Amino acid sequence: MNFFALVLVASPLATFTYAYLAYPALLRLIASARPRPKPLGDPSSWPLVTITLPVYNEEHRLRRKLDELLQLDYPADRRHILVISDASTDATDAIAREYADRGVELLRLGSRGGKSAAENAAGAALRGEIVVNSDATVQVPPHAFKPLIRAFQDPTVGVASGRDVSVGAVEKEANGGEQGYVGYEMWVRALETRAGSIVGASGCFYGIRREIYDSAFPAELSRDFASALMARENGYRAVSVDEAICYVPRTKSLDSEFRRKIRTMARGLETMWFKRHLMNPFRHGFFAFALLSHKLARWLVYATLPLAVVGLALLAPSSRIAASLLTLTILTTLVGLLPLWWPSDRKVPRPLALLGFIVASNIAGIAAWLRVLRREHTAFWEPTRRTA
Repeated sequence: MNFFALVLVASPLATFTYAYLAYPALLRLIASARPRPKPLGDPSSWPLVTITLPVYNEEHRLRRKLDELLQLDYPADRRHILVISDASTDATDAIAREYADRGVELLRLGSRGGKSAAENAAGAALRGEIVVNSDATVQVPPHAFKPLIRAFQDPTVGVASGRDVSVGAVEKEANGGEQGYVGYEMWVRALETRAGSIVGASGCFYGIRREIYDSAFPAELSRDFASALMARENGYRAVSVDEAICYVPRTKSLDSEFRRKIRTMARGLETMWFKRHLMNPFRHGFFAFALLSHKLARWLVYATLPLAVVGLALLAPSSRIAASLLTLTILTTLVGLLPLWWPSDRKVPRPLALLGFIVASNIAGIAAWLRVLRREHTAFWEPTRRTA
């Protein structure tokens, strides 16, 4: 019984060590054995690009976002902007129509169907060879667009993802820990790109060849994650482009980030199951290895956390160390929950904010597994409301 309990306690630690430390170390070894790719120059003619902008009730941000897209450093005659309104009930549609004479097209859905459903509906309206997805709440600098499109000069590339940069007033936010995690994630994607292919794109800013754009993608799944999987299925790879910067404001509160993580991970798990054939290393080699290591192994950390608590509870009656660790786990969790209810007008101490982010992320991961196991789907897309 003690051995079984020790296995339960060690399982999340072992999984965490592999997913977050050993896997990146292996990537560095693989990447170091390969020559650095030569920089790509500008094409003789820039491809026609459709920029899709799925929105729901974004009247306060849409005008600024469209102005930003119109100022991108890219030939205006090679750019098509498509606003997809998921049956918005505010002034979103009217604002989009104001830009009709500047190359902005509005596609309004008659009823709400969610982000993926909106992007499916856009399939027939796409004009570009490359489809770039963006978000109304993020900022893409003018100089960041061409590097993303330039990546498609490599005929092996089917998807190119931007580099997220988390921005916000960290000293005032309970979820300031998000900045460090996003930076780590972008570092791992850069290593995966050197090694072969990333296994998921940034939903805020990524491009995909129109020929592999799936207009019948299940609405309850995550298209940005699946885009890299679609690329693999069609014989392409997906890459992360460091120069294609996208500034992503942090969510307004730790509670908002907590709910976002549950939605994102639950949809990710369901997407991976839908494309589970890609986890076969005998057929998909490095890509399957990366998918299992980067995605599944990380998510298994959350699934094994409750098992570790059970293991400590089994060991506690006969082990002071286990009893102390169990007590420390409970107290740390309770303290880490404090930022969820912290007054919005008061500064959260940095150590407490970091602890809160870690605790909230772990609980969100457990909640996502429960949602998937119960077959609970998010009925509609709820856009993340951010600080900017």
